[in-house]
Amino acid sequence: MYERSADMGLGVPFNIASYALLTNMIAHVCDLSPGDFIHVIGDTHVYPTHVRPLQEQLQKLPKPFPILKINPEKKNIDSFVASDFKLIGYDPHQKIEMKLVV
Repeated sequence: MYERSADMGLGVPFNIASYALLTNMIAHVCDLSPGDFIHVIGDTHVYPTHVRPLQEQLQKLPKPFPILKINPEKKNIDSFVASDFKLIGYDPHQKIEMKLVV
């Protein structure tokens, strides 16, 4: 995916999760294994109010990725509901507050 302009504090993490989920959903309904999500960003930016929270985030050690389970009975991409998805082993770090900049 090419993203012209990206907010590294709030936008990029949301986009990675959203498009990775979409990749898995499409693979699921097509009976394929999902490939890699490749994210290319043209212009990245960090808002001044996000610098300290992002520095704090960079000090945290990564945790293992959770496993995504999708309801095997669903084969129509338009029929998914939230309960069709389960994250196994999701162990997030504590929330780091960042305000939306407009």
